[in-house]
Amino acid sequence: LHFFDGFRTSHEIQKIETIDYEDIKPLVDYEAIREFRNRALNPNHPVVRGSAQNPDIYFQGREAANPYYLAVPEIVIEAMKQVGELTGRSYKPFDYVGAKDAEHIIVSMGSSNDTIEETVNHLNAQGAKLGLVKVRLYRPFSAKHFVEMIPATAKRIAVLDRCKEPGSLGEPLYLDVQAALVETGRSNIEVVGGRYGLSSKQFTPAMVKAVFDNLASSDPKNHFTVGIDDDVTNTSLELKDDLDIAPKGLFSAKFYGLGSDGTVGANQNSIKIIGDETDMYAQGYFEYDSKKSGGITISHLRFGHTPIKAPYLVSQANLVACHNPSYVTRYDMLEGIKEGGVFLLNSPWSLEEMETELPASLKKTIAEKKLRFYNIDAVKIAAEIGLGGRINTILQASFFQIANVIPAADALRYIKEAIFRSYGDKGEKIVNMNYAAVDSATSHLVKVEYPASWANATEAAAAVEATTPYVDNVVRPVQALKGNELPVSTFSADGTVPTGTTAYEKRGIAITVPKWIAENCIQCNQCAYV
Repeated sequence: LHFFDGFRTSHEIQKIETIDYEDIKPLVDYEAIREFRNRALNPNHPVVRGSAQNPDIYFQGREAANPYYLAVPEIVIEAMKQVGELTGRSYKPFDYVGAKDAEHIIVSMGSSNDTIEETVNHLNAQGAKLGLVKVRLYRPFSAKHFVEMIPATAKRIAVLDRCKEPGSLGEPLYLDVQAALVETGRSNIEVVGGRYGLSSKQFTPAMVKAVFDNLASSDPKNHFTVGIDDDVTNTSLELKDDLDIAPKGLFSAKFYGLGSDGTVGANQNSIKIIGDETDMYAQGYFEYDSKKSGGITISHLRFGHTPIKAPYLVSQANLVACHNPSYVTRYDMLEGIKEGGVFLLNSPWSLEEMETELPASLKKTIAEKKLRFYNIDAVKIAAEIGLGGRINTILQASFFQIANVIPAADALRYIKEAIFRSYGDKGEKIVNMNYAAVDSATSHLVKVEYPASWANATEAAAAVEATTPYVDNVVRPVQALKGNELPVSTFSADGTVPTGTTAYEKRGIAITVPKWIAENCIQCNQCAYV
């Protein structure tokens, strides 16, 4: 776990193989722990730490700790060897994966290594000679152990840093690699550095491919960026088409929900159901906007029969679910959905109403990609049952009905068992209401038989709204989830933005709004109309 990966790692759910505590116990040196605790500040054996020191002795005191830092790599190697004997998974301060005679190598650390490793394996299977050095122990950085991982055939190395150091000749890992190669006599290898993934911006196989393409060029770009369009200083690498390296049989899904509607929680339960009740692997990652509640949430789920190493967003989904009908005109939710995939919509509309309510772009994609289209009015069902605005159980049951990830009957049984565990202490009435929600999803889910004419749907002229350049160029694309497409030139160098932009963020996401009845008005100020 690296310091660059706080949000990316903490917000992912992944099925893992755990080690039994009884197996871990022999690895723990309890005597060493006791000695460590005894070195804590304690009035029974007092010492002074952090004393004031003058220039005559401070320098010597700092150097006195050198042997301990120098010993760390070998200690880590020995500890990891014991872990490897227990688990069958061997780790070192630096690990290498890829071709033994690789000419082009990436050096990176953190969650990006999973993406790079899967891409390297995919490209090497097609005849490439590529490699990856994973940094496990960043500090102290052992040049000796690092160069041992570099194949003798290596000609060029790209070092990836998930940070930016303004004013420096390069980012920290890049400078460490440069120094390590020089100090160990391997300076014949050309090294370039680049930045990626700042603020948890995703890092995809297509970006890995762009880095290797840069290494293979006649004049590799140094101090590059990948994943953005830098049209100011021209540091960015060009991305080709999306690279799909998903293993055969992997099922991917995206769920567009409204913060606090239960979508994220339901998807977390779906992952647990599949992970706990089957031998399949499951992964989930959840996108949020900056609103405390009521903002958009996007759940990215993957299910497969092999371990899932994909710490990036789903771009090519088998299934897309829209849990709020207002989203159909706001977001391009079906971008990247696979041919013959599934689209699940929560809406109150009939097929006739969909002709006018759905935008032409959505209808066109549904028809052109021959999607299986399902609709359910989960809001109405929840209201009739007594669940209020909690539509998550209904839509979770609908997902399992149409996804075919596991048999639907089994999934519905697992959902009901989870309901009993979660709500059993709240009384039989609450449990039965949730059971009814599951059963209602089965009977109210409708397959939409859309006409072939949707493939030729065209948009009507959009109304022109008087705004400002900043709203047009930044706010609107961000609201449409197109912020990743904005180039560097769109933004000010000093980070300032105009004020008053929230006036242009009227999202219209409410399913129902208050109706003003003049004779009953008590001036509560809750009506949107008033």
